[in-house]
Order: sequence, then C-alpha cells, then structure tokens
Amino acid sequence: MACAQHPEQEETIQTGSPRLPGTVSWGTATVVGVFAGLLYGGSKEAAASISKDAEVMLKLGSTPDKREQYRLMRDAMEKRFIRVAHGSIIGGVRLGMFSAAFYGLQNILAEKRGVHDVFNVAGAGAATAATFGLILPGSMLWRARNILLGSVLGAGICFPLGWLHLKLVEKANEEISNCKLSSDSSEKAEMSSTRVGAAIERLESSLQK
Repeated sequence: MACAQHPEQEETIQTGSPRLPGTVSWGTATVVGVFAGLLYGGSKEAAASISKDAEVMLKLGSTPDKREQYRLMRDAMEKRFIRVAHGSIIGGVRLGMFSAAFYGLQNILAEKRGVHDVFNVAGAGAATAATFGLILPGSMLWRARNILLGSVLGAGICFPLGWLHLKLVEKANEEISNCKLSSDSSEKAEMSSTRVGAAIERLESSLQK
C-alpha cells in the first residue's frame, strides 16, 4: 500500500517590529561603547603614570645597588600595568552602561511613539544623564542637583547631536535612493538598446531573404 507523502510547508515567522530609519542597534552600540571606554580609560591612566615614572627614575638614579634598581623597576612596571588595566575596565564598564542605557531608551521611545526623531534622542540623553546623576554617591540634595543638572545637560547636548545625526541619515538615504534610480534607468536603457538591436538584426535578415 502506497502512502501519499505531503510536502512540508515552511512558515517564516517575523519576530519584532522593523527598525525605524535612524535608529541604532542596541547591541552594536553597547559593544562599541565598551571598547571605546576601554581605550579611553587605559590611555588616561597611562598618561597619568608619566609623573610616577619620573619619580621611579629619580629613585633609580639615587640607588647604586643593581638588585634594588631591578626591584624598583619591576614594582613600577607591575603597578603601572595594574593601574592601566583597572582604568580600562572601569572606563569600559561606565561607557558601556551609558551606551546601553542611552540607545536602549532611544529604541524604546521610537517603538512606543512609532517615529524616531530628535525628541527621542533628547529624551534618552536626559533620562540617561539623570539616572547616572542619581547613582553617584552623595546626599539626597546632592543627588537631586545631579539629576536636574544631568537632565538639562543631557537634553541640551543630545538635541543638536540628534538633529545632526538624523539629517545625515536622511541625506544618506536620499543618496542611496538616487543611486538605485540611476542604476535602474541605466539597466532599462541597456535593455531597450539590446531590444532595438535585435529588432534591427531581424529586419536585416528578413530583407536579405
């Protein structure tokens, strides 16, 4: 007895809403923020270690013992490595948390409002700066001051930056659409020219017959 086999139908299920123009991937922005924080924190600690290296060199000049000089140099290198590593980790964590909160709030506001504009950027900047002002150590009055100052500075700085970013995205999208239109028109012109050439060849062959 033959059994009828039915082909399996694959259904693709789309999860999530499509990304709005101008929005940034939360994961990518967080990773970039972490690496930028690592570089900034490490370079800052490395630059601050120059004065301490000068003190070590003075101690080396005043120490005639070779073993003592080697010990001082080794301790200085170990301390410098620890400072640079600590600064890199702290910078990466701080900037990574800021990037994650900032771009996460942008995406949430864009999804809730259904549009991504400069107000999403300014609101995300104000909320993120206020949150970081709240978690800073200090009294309640000091934290309230940090929240107010952070929200004002965050909105004031992010508003023009968001406007510039959206304008650049809009300009890039226009250039991409113009390139697509020009490529489509050139393809249509090539197709029409080939069709005209084929028609001419058929006409010549019919006349020769």
